[in-house]
Amino acid sequence: MKSYHADERGYYGEFGGAFIPEMLYPNCEELRQNYLGIMEEPSFKEEFHQLLKDYVGRPTPLYFAKRLSEKYNTKIYLKREDLCHTGAHKVNNTIGQILMAKRLGKNRIIAETGAGQHGVATATVCALMGIQCVVYMGEIDIARQAPNVARMKMLGAEVRPATSGSKTLKDATNEAIRDWINNPVDTHYIIGSVVGPHPYPDMVARFQSVISEEMKNQLQEKEGRENPNYVVACVGGGSNAAGAFYHYLDVPEVGIIAVEAAGKGIDSGKSAATSALGKVGIIHGSKTLLMQTQDGQITEPYSISAGLDYPGVGPMHAHLYTSGRGEFISITDDDAMKAGLELCKLEGIIPAIESSHALAIFEDRKFNPDDIVVVNLSGRGDKDLQNYIDYFKL
Repeated sequence: MKSYHADERGYYGEFGGAFIPEMLYPNCEELRQNYLGIMEEPSFKEEFHQLLKDYVGRPTPLYFAKRLSEKYNTKIYLKREDLCHTGAHKVNNTIGQILMAKRLGKNRIIAETGAGQHGVATATVCALMGIQCVVYMGEIDIARQAPNVARMKMLGAEVRPATSGSKTLKDATNEAIRDWINNPVDTHYIIGSVVGPHPYPDMVARFQSVISEEMKNQLQEKEGRENPNYVVACVGGGSNAAGAFYHYLDVPEVGIIAVEAAGKGIDSGKSAATSALGKVGIIHGSKTLLMQTQDGQITEPYSISAGLDYPGVGPMHAHLYTSGRGEFISITDDDAMKAGLELCKLEGIIPAIESSHALAIFEDRKFNPDDIVVVNLSGRGDKDLQNYIDYFKL
């Protein structure tokens, strides 16, 4: 049977691999040779799950959204990753990677961040473990995500602005990679999504897979079955989606729905809908779908959500799209913002704008009344309050 998981070379179908400068080879190779072995160690598993339980607050609830379900005439469950410590799913991965870094003898951590959630989650675990932390963040994102920048600094991290290119996530990633090339021995690079060279997409997906693992147990308890009819998640780079889909990838009866940011509209020139607009290319060490010009220059992505405006998508998702295993839906800024406010008013939950994209599909994508649809609520809306205030003139 065909599997949608990464093969031993880090490929999902034709996507993935490690397209890296020679200078980075030792760093990636050290990680590749060790990551699976370390993750299988009983002491690693014990420490990881203990921290997820006592520090992150897992398992996160699977909440039946009664009023939302009534409105859209189907059974909608929300996987409440917004209730994790730090306010999003990102911390599942940073805990895993800091434990990995410790076992590899690294004493300095670098990371990239867009919306700042991954930066906060990295700064958090570095504070927890007493390890030096440098976070690269685009100058524009620093301005639009000021509360998260303050959090990172409070947690003891140094935030370094990326001032080249579009001054956003892509450029922060470039700066982090340069740092890693210059500091190969003592530094571990905690990538925040299922992107980058092998083994990162697979490693991050494995750390995030706790999401779908819990979903199965919780659905069994609530519905008497492990499998929903559909799992829905927003996709930028795609780590929350990878975690939500992970245990269902090779279960064909579970529909997988990935929701991207259409921005001002797919054909508006201001979008981040990689599946609709992307062509095969290489970004940050991985072969994937990528928004680019005719001559291969990366196109600037746009979304009202700082966590979704990445010009590519993780190789797992590129493969889910091209193989037809995943259904990809693009949602505009306007529809996402409306869906976010709707969740506030119907369920008393303020979602991150990223997660609001996933919630917005119910307007047009119809489900059967007895379908079980699980939406991964990847983060909470605290970081986006200013965006909500400006948008709705609150």
